[in-house]
Amino acid sequence: MKYLYIIAAVLSSHFLMAQNLQLSHAIELPGDEGWDYLSIDEAAQNLFVSHGSVVNVVNLKSEKLIATIPDTKGVHGIAIANKLNKAFITDGKDNAVTIVKLKTFKLIEKVAIEGVKPDAVLYDPFSEKVFVYNAKSNNATVLDAVTNKVVKTIPLGGNPEFSVTNGKGLVYVNIEDNHQIKVIDAVKLEVVNTWDIGPGEEPSGLALDVVNNRLFSVCANSLMIVTDAITGKQVTTLPIGEGSDGVFFDEKRKLIFSSNGEGTLTVVKQKNKDSYTVLETVPTIKGARTITMSKATGTLYLSTASFGKTPSASADNPNPRAAIIPGSFKILVVK
Repeated sequence: MKYLYIIAAVLSSHFLMAQNLQLSHAIELPGDEGWDYLSIDEAAQNLFVSHGSVVNVVNLKSEKLIATIPDTKGVHGIAIANKLNKAFITDGKDNAVTIVKLKTFKLIEKVAIEGVKPDAVLYDPFSEKVFVYNAKSNNATVLDAVTNKVVKTIPLGGNPEFSVTNGKGLVYVNIEDNHQIKVIDAVKLEVVNTWDIGPGEEPSGLALDVVNNRLFSVCANSLMIVTDAITGKQVTTLPIGEGSDGVFFDEKRKLIFSSNGEGTLTVVKQKNKDSYTVLETVPTIKGARTITMSKATGTLYLSTASFGKTPSASADNPNPRAAIIPGSFKILVVK
């Protein structure tokens, strides 16, 4: 009988955890352009939202729009550097990086780079460098975060996507078209390892468990690949939803969240550094493919909008996209 009670308690605990997350509400924002990454200034609890040609800044305590950073054409990523009071924003259509003050959102400088179509961006506090990942030129532009000057270009041999730092001198970046992770020495500013993460295809979002040295890559073929960040060996694979472009690791709850464009959130539980299980699939809204989380509250935020009817394919446009319905852009809040 004692064992039955133990089993019941375990099942009850699993059920309660699995029912704990749900789409709470949405924060509506103006503008009808596309979107990509979101980033949080944890100190101020401000959410930076890439949104076409601007960056929307939302205070998470009031859930109000408090600023709009203009002239960030084709914006993709925002990197927060609290120590320097700076945010670094990639302008994909201008081949530039916009640098603003975190506290006032005022422009410091707009830095032109040689890299083509800057996308993801990472601030590494260990080296005080900013890594700008260029989708069309297959390289990384490195800026000195203090002086804002370009110091090096690192060839990557493929299309770079999201990146993370271990805070100890190593930077990791997914290479989308080669199903790889590149490891960059943040001091030498060179690639020191290349790891294949097949069967994962077209990895985009990337997260890191710094304590256990585990990397989490979400891939276009609905797989999450877990990789040992020291050896590069594959630990396991897990099923996720379709269209994921973002992943976040919650170190407190030991949960990994995959935001899936199909309109779901896959929640993975880390039992230990080498054991993982899909805990639940939370309904969101179609198009919510990127994600971030407030570490202070554990609340998740995802960008999306409503879409009209998808037009028929044609010879000129074999993969047409549905148009965004005007006035429908929003940030989903998952608690």
